[in-house]
Amino acid sequence: MNEIVAPETNDYKIVIEDLSVAYSDGTESLRNINLKIPANSITVLFGPAGGGKSTLLRTLNRLNDLADVIETSGHVWLDGKDVLDPEHDTIALRRKVGIVFARPIVLPMSIRQNLTYGLELAGKKDNGEYQKIVEDSLIAAALWEEVRGRLDDPAISISGGQQQRLCLARVLALQPEVILLDEPTSGLDPISTGKVEASLYELAKKYTIVLVPHSVQQAARTADRAAFFLGGELIEYAEGKKIFTNPQDQRTEDYVEGRFG
Repeated sequence: MNEIVAPETNDYKIVIEDLSVAYSDGTESLRNINLKIPANSITVLFGPAGGGKSTLLRTLNRLNDLADVIETSGHVWLDGKDVLDPEHDTIALRRKVGIVFARPIVLPMSIRQNLTYGLELAGKKDNGEYQKIVEDSLIAAALWEEVRGRLDDPAISISGGQQQRLCLARVLALQPEVILLDEPTSGLDPISTGKVEASLYELAKKYTIVLVPHSVQQAARTADRAAFFLGGELIEYAEGKKIFTNPQDQRTEDYVEGRFG
C-alpha cells in the first residue's frame, strides 16, 4: 500500500483534497472539493441552500460523524495531518477547531460558567487563570463591556445577540486555532450583526476563520477569500474583492447579482 503523503501546506492552515460526502438518503452533498484555506484570514463559503457549505464546515471538525453520512472520501489536511483519518483524535480536533451555529445555544448556567465549563471538561485546572480566560474571551467576542458586571447572572437572561457572542466567546475560551461559523448572525439585528462582524476582523489576526454567511452582502463585507458552492460543487474560489466584483464563472456572477438563489 502506498503511503499517503500530506501536501506542502506553506501558508495554508487547511488543505482539502478530492473531498466527497454522501448521505444515507442518496444525497451527494459534496463532490470532489479541492480547496486551500490560508491561516489568519476569513474564508467565506457562500451559495444557495443545499450547496454543501454546511456539510463542508461540519466535515472540518468531524461533526458529520454524528450525521447520516454513508460515505466520505478524500482528505482534509490540518497542519499536515488528515483529520478524516479514523485514528485522528476527534475530541482534540474539536477543541482545536471550534464551531458556532446559527442559533445560539447557551448552557443553563451563569455567563461565567458557560465559559469555564468547557475548560473543566478539558481537564484544565483553575490555577488562577479562569478569570483572565473569561475576560479575554469576552473581550475578543466584543461582549465584555456589556456583561462584565453580570458574569454570575444566568446566560439565558441576556439578549439573543449577546448570547450569540457568548457562544463565540465559549469557543474562544478553549483557545482553538480554527473557528467555524455557520450563519452566526442569521437571527440577529443589524447592530448585533455589526458587532459580530467587527469581532471577526480582529479575531482573524490570530485565528483561521471559515464563515458561512447569511447573505451575499455579508459575504462581500467579510471575505478575505471566498468560495462559491452550487449543487455540491465548488464553482469558483478567489480573493473576496475579486469574486464579488469580477467573478470568472457566469454562475457565480448570476448568483452574486441576484439572478437566482
